[in-house]
Amino acid sequence: MSTAPATRLVLRAKRLEMQAARRLAARIALVDALRECIHALQHERGASSVYLASGGARFADERSAAIDAGAPALAGLHALLAAQGEESPDEADADVDAAMLGLMASVLLGLETLPAQRAAIEARQTRAQDAIAAFTQRIAGMVRLLSHVADASLLPGVPSVSRPLVALLHVVQAKEAAGQERAAGAHLFASGQCDAAEQERIAHLIDAQEQSLRVFAGFADAALRAEWESLQLGPGMVRLERQRRVLCAARPGAALDADTSGEWFAAASERIGALGTMEAALVRHLRMECARYASQAQQELEDSEGLLRRLREQPPTAEPLAGEAAALRELLHAQSERLARTEVELQAARRALSERKVIERAKGMLMARLGLTEEAAFRALQKASMDQNRRLLDVAEATLALPDLAFARVKEI
Repeated sequence: MSTAPATRLVLRAKRLEMQAARRLAARIALVDALRECIHALQHERGASSVYLASGGARFADERSAAIDAGAPALAGLHALLAAQGEESPDEADADVDAAMLGLMASVLLGLETLPAQRAAIEARQTRAQDAIAAFTQRIAGMVRLLSHVADASLLPGVPSVSRPLVALLHVVQAKEAAGQERAAGAHLFASGQCDAAEQERIAHLIDAQEQSLRVFAGFADAALRAEWESLQLGPGMVRLERQRRVLCAARPGAALDADTSGEWFAAASERIGALGTMEAALVRHLRMECARYASQAQQELEDSEGLLRRLREQPPTAEPLAGEAAALRELLHAQSERLARTEVELQAARRALSERKVIERAKGMLMARLGLTEEAAFRALQKASMDQNRRLLDVAEATLALPDLAFARVKEI
């Protein structure tokens, strides 16, 4: 009996692995481009909040510098996403799905409306809160796309990619909450007056950071966790905690020192920079592991091709060639062991992303049924979690299980 048919199947499997490696590399590139753009918009959002809250007296130069610094990243992402609008010769082999294309379109629209918003900010024709909300909405779209890409990039047998992808997604989420905190605090200080709603918002943003960082710690390697803990002990974090206490302890309506806005912005930016260091380290690791996976798949493909070539050159007799059959069995056994060994890791990564999707769906339900903003919906889930002493995931699942009548009664109240 010939081993050639089985070898051909192995060869096809290896070619599919090579295709997966190329797609994974493209996805990691998109993840990195999204990460850089999110960072650029976070910086611009923070500077714009101070500029508007101070009536244009502060941070005009910082805002201009943020726009200039972020221009290459935004242009690069725009080009990358626009290219996805070109139809593939074979849509079945495309590296995107309908949901991903929809998210890409939303991000592109956000980028294309950015110049008009910048002009309104420059002319101070918009409120600081409205500008912050518009930036936050754009960034939220990018985070949703990044999450979808990460979910699509979880590959069997590659936990060295799956775990850092989950860690990266949650660092991005923590950094976005930190960016919103920076913008909200800068607005309060620059306006010179405390506001109860903004105080509550900052408290929720701090809690959101801690929740995301707990997941990051569970999926990052020991060295990266140790580096983050070291950064947490730096003087910048001490200054930020001091400023947080000033904001959270002040009475609503109390005067705030407007000159402190610069100190707050610098301290919050240092924390965001530390989170950015974690992002960059995770992306470097992802690129390295992606290259290693591609190299391994290429070597295994070449080995399989060599096996098939030898079988063609030396057709087996009635009995299979013992050496070639043994080599084939060893190849299949190694692949089977690798998949079994990494299945637990892959399931853990998928579970973490699935939990996030449940929370996103619960937020969407609250937004649709109660007319809440995305931020207000998340804060409602957080508050219920704290009030009931239950996990945020449990509260989200309970929310999804509520009948329509429950939401109708809330609206009536």
